[in-house]
Amino acid sequence: MINRLEISITEQRLQGFADGQLVAEYRVSTALNGPGEQNGSGCTPRGLHYVRAKIGAGLPEGAVLKGRRWTGEICTPELYASAPERDWILSRILWLSGCELGKNRLGAVDTFRRYIYLHGTPDAEPMGVPLSHGCVRMRNTDIIQLFEQLAVGCQVLIRE
Repeated sequence: MINRLEISITEQRLQGFADGQLVAEYRVSTALNGPGEQNGSGCTPRGLHYVRAKIGAGLPEGAVLKGRRWTGEICTPELYASAPERDWILSRILWLSGCELGKNRLGAVDTFRRYIYLHGTPDAEPMGVPLSHGCVRMRNTDIIQLFEQLAVGCQVLIRE
């Protein structure tokens, strides 16, 4: 079971560790606006976090989530093409909460209140390139696999 994630903004990479051993590695896409903690910045928050909630267990791959609820849609190339500007949240959500008071927890820097997730994204969107609105985007197959390998409470370190 994975008990720690490390996300490198510079490398656009997520690594999963079980008892200190690297057991998973994925390409990701963090914020187009770069790193930052301020509410409304569209940046990916740095520092120590934990997975506060897991959402989407059992949903089909490509399930479209809005407001953390399944819309009943499955993202297809045609649906994606019909709304390319949409901030697609697909398949699963790992909702993060900050651990560092004043840095990523409470006030104008609260990761949880900023709705910062690890989540799936359409296959047409590239990995390894910062393009998100603050979240950490992953391939749908990757987020589903990761979702199954960790529990609520898993530590997440986001660094540059």
